[in-house]
Amino acid sequence: MPYFLLFLGWGVFYASHTYLAKLTVKRSIKSAMGRAYRWYRLLYSLLSMLLLFIIMLYAGGIPAVPVLAASPVTTYLGYMLATFGTILAVKAMKGISVSRFIGLTPTDDLSEEETLKVDGLYRWIRHPLYAGLILIFLGYFLFLPTWSSFVHLMALFAYLPFGIHYEEKKLLEIHGSKYRTYQQQVPALFPTKRP
Repeated sequence: MPYFLLFLGWGVFYASHTYLAKLTVKRSIKSAMGRAYRWYRLLYSLLSMLLLFIIMLYAGGIPAVPVLAASPVTTYLGYMLATFGTILAVKAMKGISVSRFIGLTPTDDLSEEETLKVDGLYRWIRHPLYAGLILIFLGYFLFLPTWSSFVHLMALFAYLPFGIHYEEKKLLEIHGSKYRTYQQQVPALFPTKRP
């Protein structure tokens, strides 16, 4: 039962994350908030952090039951994958204003023209941040091979097809044929060829 609730918690986190980022929802919220909408991204980030904190707090209270035996090899591999995933995630944010991404810089993202990022890691994969998260969660599971860390990983894998679908739907609406061409030329998560 605790693992089901943990998975459900991730479901709430991912569903709210995707729902609140949809353009139609953001337009409705902007209509209701008026000029205060400039702070929407910060509220969105604070809600995400709160839900993430609750999930981690709950997971920390579940007894650590191993899925497989930890070994020096799995521990080392876990460190390496999580480190590489962190580097990938940080590099994915290169050229993106972190304060704007979090919402510390008030902005109306529905009114401002968004530039399509296709340089850096985005030349090889469309979603380097998601790829980094896969490596971090997989590394965490190998470092600490418990049922809780396995549920974290499986919840991420269950979410990614939906998250990518809705994010790309939004990007197609914003960038149109420019994104469609990019989508056809660059794979989503795993590089298949040199750019």
